[in-house]
Amino acid sequence: MTLTYEPGGSLAHGLDPRSKLAVQVAFATAALVYTTPRGLAALTGLVAGMLAAARTSPLWALRELRFVLPFVVTAPLLEGATLGSPWFVAGDAAAPALASYRIVLVLLVTAAFVRSTPVRDTRAAFQWLVPGRPGQFLGTGAALVFRFLPVLQADVGRIRDAHRSRLGDERPLAERISLLSVAAINRAFRRADRLALALQARCFAWNPTLPALRFGRRDVPALALAVGLSAAALHGAV
Repeated sequence: MTLTYEPGGSLAHGLDPRSKLAVQVAFATAALVYTTPRGLAALTGLVAGMLAAARTSPLWALRELRFVLPFVVTAPLLEGATLGSPWFVAGDAAAPALASYRIVLVLLVTAAFVRSTPVRDTRAAFQWLVPGRPGQFLGTGAALVFRFLPVLQADVGRIRDAHRSRLGDERPLAERISLLSVAAINRAFRRADRLALALQARCFAWNPTLPALRFGRRDVPALALAVGLSAAALHGAV
């Protein structure tokens, strides 16, 4: 399975995509303001609720985000490392570790959004938020990213499996990374060329007919949560 939309009947699936975008932006803003362990603990509880509302397992989401996690973990390790004794200072790594944890929380909220929102609804929400050609460009970009990334992720998995079947996992780490990176980039460029040709063949339109968006009763708690998170972020920033 890949990080992409999955049809379902969860609470998050029934929300208007604009409500989910509002919650996502408000949560990211709050995560930038509340950087203490107590604040992050409260945000962690909210993330657990959002994942449950989208019927998304946190372990599954972390597994799907595994390509990003090494970069998140490296920052505090490098910050705390020293060239001599004691070799690692936990106090120096504390602040980067909290910052990395905030990034993980935001990524988990994004995973819940992607899992519960059709790509066409996401594009419609972006084009509603930003009218005119800029909104069309933004919506198209978001739609292509959400459709293209799972394909690239699957390609990387197939390349890794092919290397492993040829005993590639016995090569030195640097060589394995180089081979995987080059093959993944080449595959991505070929995918992009085929995508461009497919868009031209299908008479790609900047402003197609998108699904109608309507707020419902379910959106009231989500919008209230977005307002509450925004107010808390504003209060914490002052």
